[in-house]
Amino acid sequence: MDKTLLNAIVNGTEKKASRVFTLVIHGLILLSAILFSIETLPGLSTRTRHILYAADVVTVLIFTAEYALRVYVSPRRAAFIFSFFGVLDLLSFLPFYLGTGIDLRAIRIFRLLRLFRIFKLPHFRRAINRFGRAMVMIREELVLFFCSAMLVMYLSAVGIYFFEHAAQPDKFKSVFHSLWWSLSTLTTVGYGDIYPITAGGRIFTFFVLMAGLGIIAVPAGLFASALAKARQEEDTQKSDPAAAEKK
Repeated sequence: MDKTLLNAIVNGTEKKASRVFTLVIHGLILLSAILFSIETLPGLSTRTRHILYAADVVTVLIFTAEYALRVYVSPRRAAFIFSFFGVLDLLSFLPFYLGTGIDLRAIRIFRLLRLFRIFKLPHFRRAINRFGRAMVMIREELVLFFCSAMLVMYLSAVGIYFFEHAAQPDKFKSVFHSLWWSLSTLTTVGYGDIYPITAGGRIFTFFVLMAGLGIIAVPAGLFASALAKARQEEDTQKSDPAAAEKK
């Protein structure tokens, strides 16, 4: 078959054939994710495990052939190989051949993101672009906030260590051990595996929890504001492209 036609089928410019090709591959990706999940069930019979393994071998061979085809038809092979999807495609089957013991089959699900590009879903593309613009708008604030959050987490670990070390030396052995408590408390997760028992430690925890609410709220507020601004700019550009460019 002509290389140009193959490229059109694989990369979505030959609409009818490309959609069939894409649906088959992405159907296999979903099937692979389901089979991988079934493998984790306890009490599976040996025969079932053999069937699941055979199915995985077949999907790996198909993904390998697909990857080789994409490399073959790509006009810029190196660019594809080192692109996001190129690396993702390779990682989805390479560990099977290397026998490294690292199971990366679950990352195959990320390959479904290619659907947005293949089927050219404009609304999703615009949404992704808005997210990107919003992150760029608040990157300085996020860096500053992240550094501040790290400082607060460290100071929280130091504080709880001084309050609880004497009472619970097995749990709050050092500031490093206390960092786990600090992380789970500041993020308001509160796993409950380590908690203060002294009055001072509980009062201190109250203030740490209050700080944690701010840590959760601040980036969410920043991002929501930036996202609204990105949407507003997009609407302005649609209604008045000339004014948007001047701005």
